[in-house]
Amino acid sequence: MAVHAHPDDEATSTGGVLARYAAEGIRTVLVTCTDGGCGDGPGGVKPGDPGHDPAAVALMRRQELTASCDVLKVSDLEMLDYADSGMTGWPSNDAPGSFWQTPVEEGAARLAELMLHYRPDVVVTYDENGFYGHPDHIQAHRITMAALERTGLTPKVYWTTMPRSGMRRFGEIAREFDPDMPEPDPAEAAAMAELGLPDDEITTWVDTTAFSGQKFDALAAHASQGENIFFLRMGKERFGEFMGMETFLRVRGATGAAVPEKDLFAGLR
Repeated sequence: MAVHAHPDDEATSTGGVLARYAAEGIRTVLVTCTDGGCGDGPGGVKPGDPGHDPAAVALMRRQELTASCDVLKVSDLEMLDYADSGMTGWPSNDAPGSFWQTPVEEGAARLAELMLHYRPDVVVTYDENGFYGHPDHIQAHRITMAALERTGLTPKVYWTTMPRSGMRRFGEIAREFDPDMPEPDPAEAAAMAELGLPDDEITTWVDTTAFSGQKFDALAAHASQGENIFFLRMGKERFGEFMGMETFLRVRGATGAAVPEKDLFAGLR
């Protein structure tokens, strides 16, 4: 079970494992917490601009999410359908009904019901900072960890992450595809340097290179957000070279599997 914040998040950090484990015959469950209504609208219209209709955007993004799940062969898609909270500091953070404004216990109760129904062996979500501080990612982390406590289930639990060596490489590749990209100011550079984890602290390295084409196609299914999905500019070959390894921090797991491990299901089979 992968618990994500928005449509398209499923492909970015877990598209490879979802495709790989589906191919191995494992049931894969995706829970998407928000409707994605703060994404770009048709023609790239931005949230808050004239003509941006969050309800219409949410409908479009649901269709794209379904297409992405088809590409990744996701067994079961569950949508909690909370209103997208937008980026940090946006007025939508404070909107009634937004995911960020939803009491954690409310979201956790709904997610706990899904966990008790599917009884996952592995649960994947974000770390306590949502990897990069997005309110909905943080909230997805909070309700996932609270839901696990409510259920008493004991799956292996992972948080998505990136090795810092990979983050440095990402900066190099970004400039390769956009030579005019401005250098980040010192504060931004310092914040970016803290994203992810030192390589030797990452517990789990899953090689999904063989499924990178599916992962690319799943991202491409979110065509309405293409302007915001830098990875699509790489093309499939470069994408596979850079995005073929998915990395995680194992935070719970009573299987005794040694780390570093190469399989989310290590110790379970």
